[in-house]
Amino acid sequence: MRRSLACATVALGLLVAACSSTARGASPSSGAVTLRLGYFPNLTHAPAIVGLEQGLFTKALGADVTLKPALFNAGPEAVEALNAGSIDATFIGPNPAINLWARSKGQAIRIVAGSTSGGASLVVKPTINAAADLQGRKVASPQLGGTQDVALRSWLLAAGLKTDKAGGGDVAIVPQANADTLAAFKTNDIDGAWVPEPWATRLVQEGGGKVLADERTLWPNGRFVTTHLIVAQKFLAAHPDAVEHLIAGVADAVDSIAKDPAAAQASTNDGIKKATGKPLADAVISAAWANLEFTIDPIASSLSKSAADAKAVGLLDAVDLQGIYDLTLVNKVLAARGKPAVGGL
Repeated sequence: MRRSLACATVALGLLVAACSSTARGASPSSGAVTLRLGYFPNLTHAPAIVGLEQGLFTKALGADVTLKPALFNAGPEAVEALNAGSIDATFIGPNPAINLWARSKGQAIRIVAGSTSGGASLVVKPTINAAADLQGRKVASPQLGGTQDVALRSWLLAAGLKTDKAGGGDVAIVPQANADTLAAFKTNDIDGAWVPEPWATRLVQEGGGKVLADERTLWPNGRFVTTHLIVAQKFLAAHPDAVEHLIAGVADAVDSIAKDPAAAQASTNDGIKKATGKPLADAVISAAWANLEFTIDPIASSLSKSAADAKAVGLLDAVDLQGIYDLTLVNKVLAARGKPAVGGL
C-alpha cells in the first residue's frame, strides 16, 4: 500500500512538473501528433468552424499534426469526452469547463484561448413579458449544467423564481438538444428557451418568439465568454507546440472573420450543413451574426461570475479557479502579431 501511495505521489509530481514546464515554455515533443478537437455546430463556435472549413487549423498545425474534429451538442457532453480521453481539446462554454476543473481538483484542463463573446438569449412566446410570467411554465436549455442552463437558472433566481435539477420548482427547465427545442417551441410544448446562436434567432424567425433577455445586457460592456478553448493538461504538457499552433489557427480564423464577414458566414454555414445536414437561412445568419463578437481574448473577468452563478443555483460547490488559465501560448501568438497580451484571473 505504501509503495502504491509512493508511486501515485511520484506520478502526481511528474504531472505537476510537466504542466509547470509547459507554462515556462517547454520544448515541444518530436514526432507525429494526433489532435482530437471538439466543437459544436453553433454560430457561437464560428471561429472553430471557419478554422476547419477554410483549412486554417490544418495549415497552422503543419504536416506533423493530424487534426481529427469531433462534433458535440453541448458542453457537458464534450467535457465527458475530454475527461474520458476521447478528445484532447475542445471549444466550449465556461460552466462545463469550470465543472471539470472542480471535479478534477484542477488537474484535468487549462483554458488556453478565447473564441466568442455574446450570442445567447432567452426567447419566449409573445404573450410572456416578464420573468414572473414564466411561473409554472416550461423553458428549455441545451443541457443541464451547460453555460446557457446556468445563465437561465441564475436569471430566474434573480427574479425570485426557483428551479431544480429534476425540472421542478417555479419554472420547469427542460434540458434538450437545440434542434428539439425549436421543434418543441413550434408545437407549444415549451414556452421559451435560453439558447446560443443561431437557435435564438431561429426561435424568433421560425418559431414566432421574441427575445425576453439578451445575455449581453447582464454583463459589463456587454462582454462575457460564451466560447473558449480548453485543452487537456496531459496533452498541453506533452505537445505545447501543437497547442500553440492551434491557437495561432484560432487567431487566423478570428482575423478571417473580421476581414471578410460574408465569406466567414458562408464557411460557417457550410460547416453547419455538413454537421446537421441542413444549412441555415441567410436571414438567420445575418441577424444572429450581429449578436456575436469573435475574439481570442478569453474574457477571464467573466469566469468568476459564471462560477458564482452555478453555485447559487445549486449546480456547483465553491471552487478555487486560480490556475485554470494558461495564457502563455496565446500571449506568445499575440506578441508575434504585434497585439497586446490578454490576462487571466
